[in-house]
Amino acid sequence: MDPARLEEVRTWVTKAGLYGTSEPDLLRGFCKGLHKAGLPVARAHVVIDTLHPVHEGRVFRWRSDNAAESETVEYGRTGEGGQAAESWRRSPFYHLLQSGASLLRRRLNDPDGPEFPLFDELRAEGQTDYLAVVQRFAEDSIIGEMDCVYSSWATGQEDGFSDAQVEALQRLVPALSLAVKTASLSRILETLVETYLGRDAGRRVLQGRIERGVADRIEAVLWFSDLRGFTSVTDSMPPGEVIPLLNDYADATISAIHEAGGDVLKLIGDGTLAIFRCDESGDACRRALEAERLMRSRVAELNERRRAEGLSVTSPYLGLHIGEVFYGNIGSHERLDFTVIGPAVNEVSRIAAMCRSAERDVLMSLTFVEATHPEEREGLVSVGRYALRGVGRAQELFTIEPGQTSAAI
Repeated sequence: MDPARLEEVRTWVTKAGLYGTSEPDLLRGFCKGLHKAGLPVARAHVVIDTLHPVHEGRVFRWRSDNAAESETVEYGRTGEGGQAAESWRRSPFYHLLQSGASLLRRRLNDPDGPEFPLFDELRAEGQTDYLAVVQRFAEDSIIGEMDCVYSSWATGQEDGFSDAQVEALQRLVPALSLAVKTASLSRILETLVETYLGRDAGRRVLQGRIERGVADRIEAVLWFSDLRGFTSVTDSMPPGEVIPLLNDYADATISAIHEAGGDVLKLIGDGTLAIFRCDESGDACRRALEAERLMRSRVAELNERRRAEGLSVTSPYLGLHIGEVFYGNIGSHERLDFTVIGPAVNEVSRIAAMCRSAERDVLMSLTFVEATHPEEREGLVSVGRYALRGVGRAQELFTIEPGQTSAAI
């Protein structure tokens, strides 16, 4: 091995971590550097838990033979049973976790020593030596399940790793682990702000838009939807079914908004506030109508499934409006909300509430209809003028022509 080249590996991975290099690129560059220094790793895995509403963590993989496999694998909850949990409990990493050890070494051609199902796969590949390492975090730096970085290293050298090569890996792996932890923390931050603030609002916060009172004046299509008869539906349900019901309908609504290019800003009980922005207002209206179509389709499928399972069903009603709003930080020094405010926000919520009196699933303001493209306007019909609570003047409201869906618009 070349000590100078090994030191170059440490320097490179430290700088790459500071530059924000992704985890797969960190592992790839690290392993290639090891090869140049005379430490022939054939296969390497790095594992770190995360803080994500769906995934428990991620595995980053590298192979010297460039075999076709994904560089990144996201895994589900290992504590919920199933194949993922079983594979975890039969892994060398789980053994390290339970034993409290930091290192596991196994010469694969030696009949003595610990045995794991993984080792048969490694032998079949021609690997001769295996090293598993865990870098634990201090208790006060643990976030969710993210309490350490696991890594494994295998070689196909005839005599396996030399003692000097094992020592070199032990010296260098902490630098890689720290770089991976840094990259993963950045990813967690992005996930948290986008999950709880919305995609566009989350990006703005990460760009530094966190000063109280800083807001942009924008024109946007405003979406406010709610669930029909939510209180009466949930009053007759077992308490344990209320949250799954909300999750089912929220998923149908939010996925439709996102797919059509909108941004969800707030979930208010069973209500959803979203915006659609485009350079041209007609395009924003078109996206909102596309989201309405997608939502109706998904809710229809959802209700069919819930009825088959003997579960309660409902449906969303929707108000659409367009207008100028202030978009930014509102609140106290200790607690801010990144959202939209202005008369138009109040109006869209009142328009949505009017769906119950007008017995319509969707109502739109005249302003919204006038902003739509002419070819899309043909499927929209007036339902008359209505006085909206808290709004100074009665407004003409529109809906999708009976017998049509927005798919035909």
